[in-house]
Amino acid sequence: MKKIILLASFIIVSLASVFANDDYPSKGLQWSYLRGLEYRLKAGFNIGGTSPLPLPQEIRKINSYDPTLQIAVEADVVKWFDKWGMLVGLRLENKGMKTDANVKNYGMKMTSTDGKVIEGNWTGNVVTQVDNSYLTVPVLALYKLSRRWEVSVGAFLSYQMKGSFHGYVYEGYLREGNPTGDKVVFEDDAQATYDFSTELNRFQAGPQVGVQWKAFKHLNICADLTWGVIPIFKSDFETIKFDMYPIYVNLGFAYVF
Repeated sequence: MKKIILLASFIIVSLASVFANDDYPSKGLQWSYLRGLEYRLKAGFNIGGTSPLPLPQEIRKINSYDPTLQIAVEADVVKWFDKWGMLVGLRLENKGMKTDANVKNYGMKMTSTDGKVIEGNWTGNVVTQVDNSYLTVPVLALYKLSRRWEVSVGAFLSYQMKGSFHGYVYEGYLREGNPTGDKVVFEDDAQATYDFSTELNRFQAGPQVGVQWKAFKHLNICADLTWGVIPIFKSDFETIKFDMYPIYVNLGFAYVF
């Protein structure tokens, strides 16, 4: 999926160079301009995380955080009504991260090195890697603050094409079944893996707000915040006891036709 998005980003840059010449605008673009229509091709990076809010008492400390490479490309159609406008788009994007956290009584179902599946409450360190690919439709209202600045607010709806939520635990112990169950200790280099990818929700939705700055005649610099309001796990998933949500900022650029 990331290779596809990288290829799409290259195509966007190539198209921008092709259409950069204003001397001979196409009849289609002239027709659109007269009717207040505008077209945008965007590319950028998603930076954020999939997290509970607020952090529950089970998560005691974040040892490290890596946003990883999360790319997004988007095509938009904008209809302007003087200073106000309406945008509808289609976005291919990845949202993910990698974290290492210290936890206590954290619900966990994992596979030890001998292939045994154990479940209960984990106390120790847990590494989590999330890498989800979405097809997203944003619908936004736009407002021109000035000749160069523009703000947007609206909502997005996403369908997950591919999802991954996995990791491993180390340096700690598991209480099987409940917080007072039998103790299974992991020390030195001992690890156990987990994979909850099949428990992820396919759909996501929530608010989106953003700002754009017109750097050149056809080039905008963009920043957008998306806040998912649907828990990432299915309602019948009970291993992790708290809800988690995807919260990401996209930083990038848009070529405006």
